[in-house]
Amino acid sequence: MTRVESNNNAPTVPGHAGSDVAAQQQPVEVVIVTGLSGAGRGTAARVLEDLGWYVTDNLPPELIGRMVELGAATDPPIRRLALVMDVRSRFFTGDLSGVTEALRAAGIRTRVLFLEASDDVLIRRFGFARRRHPLQSDSPDGTLSAGLTAERVRLGSVKAAADLVIDTTELSIHQLHRKLEEAYGAGAPAALALTVQSFGFKYGVPLDADMVLDVRFLPNPHWIPELREHTGQESVVSDYVLSRPGAQDYLGTANHLVDLTTTGYRQEGKRYMTVAVGCTGGKHRSVAIAEALGERIGADTANTAVDVVRVVHRDLGRE
Repeated sequence: MTRVESNNNAPTVPGHAGSDVAAQQQPVEVVIVTGLSGAGRGTAARVLEDLGWYVTDNLPPELIGRMVELGAATDPPIRRLALVMDVRSRFFTGDLSGVTEALRAAGIRTRVLFLEASDDVLIRRFGFARRRHPLQSDSPDGTLSAGLTAERVRLGSVKAAADLVIDTTELSIHQLHRKLEEAYGAGAPAALALTVQSFGFKYGVPLDADMVLDVRFLPNPHWIPELREHTGQESVVSDYVLSRPGAQDYLGTANHLVDLTTTGYRQEGKRYMTVAVGCTGGKHRSVAIAEALGERIGADTANTAVDVVRVVHRDLGRE
């Protein structure tokens, strides 16, 4: 569902797919993310978070059930919980099957994801990160290789009980992202949250902008006395700005460019994009164009990459 949100309480605009009601009727799901150190648990956690999972790291096993209960009682409820566990957790000193069976007996869909990679790749990754393996100091000779061997032994039964094993040896971050999206993305690639932000160039370009649009080529309402004190959120100004020569062509081109970019971003695993629209002071032209662009993107049924369009005005109200 594509929604347009504005900081002036703009109405929700219906879009492409899904509904909030259907989302709240989903059963509770738990995925336990584990595997070898350096195989990509952190990346998997970030991907799952982008896919809408609530991620916790090394939660004590006796608190897992309680965490599920607390999540179900929140508003809105947490329906998808990802538990990241590594070899240092006491989780691995007990019975993994006992934990998963207890969750499943409670009607909770529970899956175990195990990430692994070859020793030479893991050694290279630890070298890049300049980190010690968590079991390295416990090994007889204190080497990284010995730590990896000890970890493989300790996690052997966990791997055997896993529902999905992913070898990240030859995978790029984007390839791992796509595999996780296929397995845990609720049947469809996660869409992207887009922010369209107006700003004034005299206050500086937003640092988090992925794309910057300059609308200073349009006539400035500031120089029209009857428009000066109004803003681009008011029809008297927006009608003027949007009726200037080139304004509608510019909007169409910007919408097409955003469509191409968001589609590529989603394929590469990016879930957020900010389009900054600038004029001189951030009061008239950029505000009107940002509002119009947000509405056009939200109404564009051909753009299935965007889930939410949020329109904000950084410099509106400044002197």
